[in-house]
This record gives sequence, structure tokens and C-alpha cells, in this order.
Amino acid sequence: MFSRHRRKVRFLYALTDVVLAALAFEAAYQTRLALPLERIFYFTLPVKVLLLGFSVLAWVGVGLWLGIYDKLEAGRPAIIVRDALRQSGWAAAAVILFQYLLRLDVSRPFLALLAVYGWLLLCLFRLAAARTIPVLRRRFEPSHYVLVVGTGEKARRLGEALEASEPYGIRLLGFVAVNGDPDAGSLRLRREYPVHRAAELPALLRRQVVDDVIFAVEASRLGELEDLLAECDEQGVRTRVLADFFPHGRSEMYLERLGTLPLLTFSAAPHDEILLLVKRAMDVVVAAVALLLLAPLMLAVGALVRLTSPGPAIFRQVRCGLNGRRFVLYKFRSMCVNAEALKPRLEHLSRKQVAFKIPNDPRVTRLGRWLRKFSIDEWPQLWNVLKGDMSLVGPRPAVPEEVEKYKGWQRRRLRMRPGLTCLWALEGRDHLDFDTWMRLDLEYIDNWSLGLDLKILLRTIPQVLTGKGAY
Repeated sequence: MFSRHRRKVRFLYALTDVVLAALAFEAAYQTRLALPLERIFYFTLPVKVLLLGFSVLAWVGVGLWLGIYDKLEAGRPAIIVRDALRQSGWAAAAVILFQYLLRLDVSRPFLALLAVYGWLLLCLFRLAAARTIPVLRRRFEPSHYVLVVGTGEKARRLGEALEASEPYGIRLLGFVAVNGDPDAGSLRLRREYPVHRAAELPALLRRQVVDDVIFAVEASRLGELEDLLAECDEQGVRTRVLADFFPHGRSEMYLERLGTLPLLTFSAAPHDEILLLVKRAMDVVVAAVALLLLAPLMLAVGALVRLTSPGPAIFRQVRCGLNGRRFVLYKFRSMCVNAEALKPRLEHLSRKQVAFKIPNDPRVTRLGRWLRKFSIDEWPQLWNVLKGDMSLVGPRPAVPEEVEKYKGWQRRRLRMRPGLTCLWALEGRDHLDFDTWMRLDLEYIDNWSLGLDLKILLRTIPQVLTGKGAY
């Protein structure tokens, strides 16, 4: 597993420990209240808040101190039970010491119950997580596709490390032979992998989903591969190397590890796993709430679409998502049912160089024109956001035919999950030229932050309500 992915896993486990420690505290408190013991037991609110806060900090702090969160992903049941016992024991001891120093005179049965409940909850959750997280990852997280440049000993060791990371969704696509490498059509590790020529790399990046390209060659040969590295950088593909090599480009450089192997990484798109996780959480919460609130209106709109023109209420179209992954996008149908068949006859009217956009498009229905003006036709894409195909904010998803016409530098817009709204939607929507679309999308990627997403969302609301810039 890549170290930045491990960092996200550690954060999630620490976050769950906050919840579990709080639950253990409340369970211990309620159990002690119910016990028919002679001594009267209760906490005043300030004491309860103080002890609860310290207990949560103690459980998480001990987990970090013992390095437990680093071992949970691959831990065996016996190790999980043992580590949970160690964590709960040390954390309970810290709580005992804390209340002793403050002279709180806390009930001993309560402290014992806190330790036991903490241990049981940690065990139950972590044992269940060990079984369910791999299933959830396979179901809801896309595989991470990696291409290795080089076929020597370093490349082989890297390939073996990537194969070992398959349970975490990492998939080795193959190898790229560089000058001096043996001319072999395949390379055998645990499985057989294709070996491509260096000249094939640009075309390979275009026709196949590639999330990472890792250069695994001798340091003395890295200078010969600057053209390949520049090609990856131009297309926005995240690049990693196994040696000190500092190219000039727009990519941000950082060091991470795959197991014990150091990787110098160049990323031309946001890569902070924690911030991206927060962005994804916001997407899920907002999309779920919006779908619930809009459900009656969406049913009404769907019925109107069916009643006012022949054909289905929902239009489905294949679009390109993160790093070129294809997905089915959903919209309320705003055109006649044979709109795609009529497209070739109208291409000469398009105002854009690559994207197909026509003012007063004759294929648009009367209701569809109104739906488009206020972006109501986009509402079903909230389901795409909930599924993970899209985000609330990001470059608008393009159809594969448009992506095929992209120049190299324009493909970098694929390195961010597509969104419902974006910067160019605020600057003029359909009235902007194609190059301005691209420039604003890349500007968004280069300057992305959670604050920028919030700013775009807030500015989108009046833009949509007024219907400004759409056609």
C-alpha cells in the first residue's frame, strides 16, 4: 500500500476510535448507574465532559503510540485482539492516573467497565472491519492502475511489491522497455505482464486507464527518459521514480513509500488523501440530502418529460471520469429521442472547436430548453455524485469522442474527478470558447482547496437560479 493511502487508513481508524471510546465511556457510565451497589455514583456535567474528553484522547493517543493503526489493515484476528487489549489497558491506566492526579475519586467498577467495554468494542469493530473493508473497497473504490517503466532488477522488485498490494486495489498493467532493455514481449512475475516499447507510451496513456507511471531504472539512465517523463507530465499522469530525479514541470513533488521502496512522486493534480477524503464525504452527504429533498420534484419533472415528448425521462450517456474511467451519466432528457442520430447533420453549426455546442439547438424540446436554462436537467447527476463517478465540484465530464480530440496538455483536466459545477460555469457557461474552458479547468486543478469548492458552490446557486449563460 502506498504510504499516503496508509495515512488515510490511519486517520479513519483513529476517527472510529474516537467514537468507540465515547461509546465505551457512556456504556460504562450507564452500567455503573444500574448496578445495585452501596455507594451512590454519578458525574456532574463538567466532570463527565472532562473525563470523556480525556478518555477519547487516551484511546487515540495510545493507539498512535503503540503504532496499532499501522497494523490494522493486514492484522490477523489474534493480533487485532491482542492490540485492542494493550490499547484499552494502557488507555484505562492513563484515565486512572488522570482522575487520581485531579482527585476525582471515580468509582473503581466504572473504570474497570470502561476498560472492558473499550476492549470489546475495539475488537468487535476491527474484526468486522477486517472482513468488510476489502469487500467495500472492491465494490465502491475503483482499482488503481500502475505502469512500470523499466524491466531490470529494480522494476522486477517494484512489480512484486505492486502485486503484493493487490488486496488494496492496486493493479499492475505491465512494463515499458527503455533503450538497452532486452527486447521481450512479456515479463514473468507471479503472472505474465506485457512489455511495451517506449515509443508506445503516449498512445498507451490515451487508450488505457493509467493512474500512475513509475520509473524504475538505474539512476544513471534517468536522464535518457526525460521525454517520457515530460509526456506523462503533459497528460497529467501522476509519475513516481525510484531515484533522485528532479524534472521541470507543473507537477508537485513529494516522497512516499510502497512498503520499503522509496518513491519520488510528481503529481499534476491534488493528492492530499485526507483533504480528498473530506471532499468525498461532503459529496456523499450533500448528494444524499439533495436527492431526498428533490425526490418529489424529480418525479414531477420526469413525468413532465414523458408527457411533453416521446421517449424516456432519463437520458443516459457514457462520459469520461477520473483519469479517463468511463461511466454512465444521467440527465433528464431535454432533446428529442433521436438527438444523437441527428448530430452529424448539425456539426457545422457547433460554436466550439472540440465540444459540440449549438445555440438554439433544434433538437432541444420546449420543456428541455427550460430545464437546461436552470440546470434542472442535471439533477439526476446527484446519483452519479453519490456513486463516486462525479463530485459536486470539478471539470465537467466530457464524452469519449471529445477526449480523443484533446491535445496533450488538455488531457490533464481528466486528473480530477468531474463535477456538477466548475469555474467556467461561473464565468459564462456555454458562451465561453473551448480553450477558456480548458484553461479554467486546469486553473481549478492547480489551485484546488476545500475553500475553493465551497466558494464555487455558493456562487453557482445564483448563477443557476438566474439561468445566466446557458443555451
